[in-house]
Amino acid sequence: MITFGCPDRTGIIAKISSFLAENGGWIVEAAYHTDPETSWFFTRQEVRADSLPFGVDELRSRFAEVAASLGAQSTWTVTDTGARKRVVILVSKEGHCLYDLLARVATGELDVEVSAVIGNHPELGEITRAHGIPFHHVPFPSNDPEGKQAAFAQLRQLVEKHDPHAVVLARFMQILPPELCAAWSGRTINIHHSFLPSFIGARPYHQAHRRGVKLVGATCHYVTADLDAGPIIEQDVLRVDHGDSVADMVRKGRDIEKVVLARGLRWHLEDRVLVHGNQTVIF
Repeated sequence: MITFGCPDRTGIIAKISSFLAENGGWIVEAAYHTDPETSWFFTRQEVRADSLPFGVDELRSRFAEVAASLGAQSTWTVTDTGARKRVVILVSKEGHCLYDLLARVATGELDVEVSAVIGNHPELGEITRAHGIPFHHVPFPSNDPEGKQAAFAQLRQLVEKHDPHAVVLARFMQILPPELCAAWSGRTINIHHSFLPSFIGARPYHQAHRRGVKLVGATCHYVTADLDAGPIIEQDVLRVDHGDSVADMVRKGRDIEKVVLARGLRWHLEDRVLVHGNQTVIF
């Protein structure tokens, strides 16, 4: 799999296609996009591994010359889709997103290795261990800045031990400090219980109910130091009306959160998300 971004100009597709054809590469899926505002070109190319006379490391080495000649610099990747990717999931008490992801993994719908689940509360340990996955409880003391800093240090050590391709905040109710946002940039995925931008702070469904909203939704996005303002991967909404209670809205909101998070994680793991600034291109 090749993902690629560079300043737009003529001949980019021809150069990439020629490179692959000269090495026997059989393209089975290709997508392209040019952003007219930034004049930036994006592509995702899926190539049959058995059509190439060498492995992924050699492909990466050879393609580096093509990328450099087109001014891509670091905005390209070559990955082996046959290698199973690793995910670490962070949770608190609400389990609907975790339950959904574990079910998708258990049924083979989501082909990923969940290396660990880490919670700042112990409630979701039993279901995690039932799936044969290690669960780590890292308590975060309230009103104790030094204790919270130590907890984040422990969290970082546990996560980075697995070198995950994605760190999923499955309703993890702690705000990551800027240093973790930077260290895990481009691979930390959050599910937000609103169609962003929306109601800020606690009890969003209660706020929405008081305002008489007609739509509730969820947003899956990359985590940055700017709270709930990272590049958006996926969003969806569903209708509600005056007959829905707060409990109804919470239930419906949880349903949409699960679906949106699963979609966003899948697209990330399949290298379908290209980030440029605070925007995303989804192939």
